[in-house]
Amino acid sequence: MSESAPAAWKPKSNPWLIAVVVTVAAFMEVLDTTIVNVSLPHIAGSLSSSYDDATWALTSYLVANGIVLTISGWLSELLGRKRYFMICIGMFTVFSFLCGTSQSLPELIIFRLLQGFFGGGLQPNQQSIILDTFEPSQRGRAMGVVAIATIVAPIIGPTLGGYITDNASWRWIFFINIPIGALGLFGVATLVEDPPWVKNRRARGIDYIGISLITLGLGCLQVALDRGEDEDWLGSSFIRVMFLLAFLGITGAIGWLLTARRPVVNLAVMGDRNFALGVTMIAFMAFILYSSAVVIPQFAQQVLGYTATLAGLILSPGGVIVIFLIPIVSRVLSLFPTRYLITLGFTLMGFALLYSSRLTPDMTFFHMATIRASQTAGLAFMFVPISTIAYSSLPRELNGDAAALYTMFRNVAGSVGISTATALITSRTQTREAYISRWLTPLNQPYNTLVQQDEAALRSMGHPAAATHDIAVGLIYQTFHQQASVLAYSDVFCICAVAAFFIVPFTFLFSNYKPGAGAKPSVGH
Repeated sequence: MSESAPAAWKPKSNPWLIAVVVTVAAFMEVLDTTIVNVSLPHIAGSLSSSYDDATWALTSYLVANGIVLTISGWLSELLGRKRYFMICIGMFTVFSFLCGTSQSLPELIIFRLLQGFFGGGLQPNQQSIILDTFEPSQRGRAMGVVAIATIVAPIIGPTLGGYITDNASWRWIFFINIPIGALGLFGVATLVEDPPWVKNRRARGIDYIGISLITLGLGCLQVALDRGEDEDWLGSSFIRVMFLLAFLGITGAIGWLLTARRPVVNLAVMGDRNFALGVTMIAFMAFILYSSAVVIPQFAQQVLGYTATLAGLILSPGGVIVIFLIPIVSRVLSLFPTRYLITLGFTLMGFALLYSSRLTPDMTFFHMATIRASQTAGLAFMFVPISTIAYSSLPRELNGDAAALYTMFRNVAGSVGISTATALITSRTQTREAYISRWLTPLNQPYNTLVQQDEAALRSMGHPAAATHDIAVGLIYQTFHQQASVLAYSDVFCICAVAAFFIVPFTFLFSNYKPGAGAKPSVGH
């Protein structure tokens, strides 16, 4: 085939229909990474297991998903991209059904592992298909569709999971995937086609060493990140071993992939400056997105006493803001250099997180929802511009490997963000308690005055005088613990704000790229 023929290729179907269809499948998979979280106590009770054991249903999914993300480019070459994408949708749907019918925890864990294995190929192939379907000048708007799946799905996952579990059964969080999967499978079979350069691509063969090292490194890393909080992090020999194996696997994989003749993942994509910066930026964005997304519902439930459903609803206005802003950002991409929009996004996010750090124990639902909405406004200015410029100067034959690495960086950084946020909340609460406790002593007159005031109030309410002192001290301790928790959550938001501001100067290292401006950006490789 001549060079001009592939260059002139256009899909037979409407590109926007293709984008919607492949995004529906990816949305289903991203949703499943968070929808299960709030249902774990119900799953544990229904399957007669402990909550700690039930969390393996989440861990098994993340482990398999993280491994396959990286090698999905190779699998799409081996099986054909459209065929592989359809296999992933079909088997993800089948194992969703089997998860919903599980009668024991081991069954559920095995089916979740297989669900994650096939789900891992959905996001990278979605991005790869969209990259090949749209001209570079249209990719910004197309990535807006991708953003809705990537950003909105984790936001509505806990809310939807809580609502379904409270009003139906935890099994329906898996059953709802069946009609979505069937619709996605039919749409892909009807509309999607592989372009000539994808059809003519030769498979690289099986890189046993590369696959083994990636499996070891990313699998152990996901286990360590997901189980670290429950196992006391480095205080646990199990977590120390997991981190050691993760380090050996990842460093070994990098060394092997750089030197192997036909590696399972082509790391040459990291030689493109825009792409290398893009995966760094998307990793920071995911770190902030997932860490802040877990902090707000946790604060609402543990400090404000919200139900899981109500805590999840706090995130919903943020999802609406993203859906509203992303089309606007996609349209203005051609008016300004992309790196300026990324700079604006991280700056807005930094200020939003600083605003979020002003927490109080009596915050209203509206105030909490406003906090989350301010954070997601910045996300809209990051995801689409980063995704657009990251692939702007890559040759199209590297799109498959690039999409796999891009998605892997984003998901692993999200896992790191969740683990870091939960660990910081615990450690900062202990630090704040240690500081405040210095004032909770009979040697401190304001403390004595407060105890006396509470004792007098309790006596006026009819409590026996002999018991009022202990009750008053208990009430003060509850207030003390609550104040320490509030300050700890504020500290975590401040740390996330520092991370957002830290990355701002690096956004200017991107090329001066503007979609639709004509020539490709000049960039170092």
